[in-house]
Amino acid sequence: MSDELREKIAGEITLSEEPGRAIRKWREEFGISQYELADAMGVSHSVISDYESGRRKSPGVGVIRKMVDAFLRLDDANGSPVQSKYMPEKKMECILAMDEFPQGIDDDLFIRTIAGRNINPMKTPKKRIYGYTIVDSLKAILSLSSQDYMKIYGWSVERALIFTDVHYGRSPMVAIRAHPLTPAMVVYQKPDQTDPLAIKLAEKEGIPLVTTDLSVEKLIDKMNALKEGK
Repeated sequence: MSDELREKIAGEITLSEEPGRAIRKWREEFGISQYELADAMGVSHSVISDYESGRRKSPGVGVIRKMVDAFLRLDDANGSPVQSKYMPEKKMECILAMDEFPQGIDDDLFIRTIAGRNINPMKTPKKRIYGYTIVDSLKAILSLSSQDYMKIYGWSVERALIFTDVHYGRSPMVAIRAHPLTPAMVVYQKPDQTDPLAIKLAEKEGIPLVTTDLSVEKLIDKMNALKEGK
């Protein structure tokens, strides 16, 4: 498992147009400070600070390897919570598709790409989207336990949860509201209509609530295009 996660983190930092942002994202995901990371790597705190701020140019392969090793070593010392979180499991039936983006996607670009409409644009802050999960909402309601719910977030909480088979959209937002993890965006695919309570809950959580009429197949095509930077 650690090899898969190691490759994922290293690849994301290497391919990102803003490697400092990717480094900070993963450091915070592992819940460690700049000082802890610097100590584990055997470098000064200013080195980490300079990489994250962009004052220092992109780290080389050797530095990235040391950094990822430090992430995993510190996680091991902590009981491996992050590695356990990303432990590969059999894909759940309710998950139709999921993937990560090499770098964050601007929320406006994401919405335009899926021909979406943000129902509450004045009530939510700007977001960046680092991944997506397309969920069959009916199957999720029938089969997801609270522990399973964690798995729809994949590698990053800062993702778009796209719900299909939505009638009014109340149940998905109630479930999100009840859980401590909050996605960067919620998308309803071809809803019959959107319940006012769902809109109000999204506003309270600061989540852009978006609707789209694209088919699931077309949505997956659009997600692949975003991943490839097209």
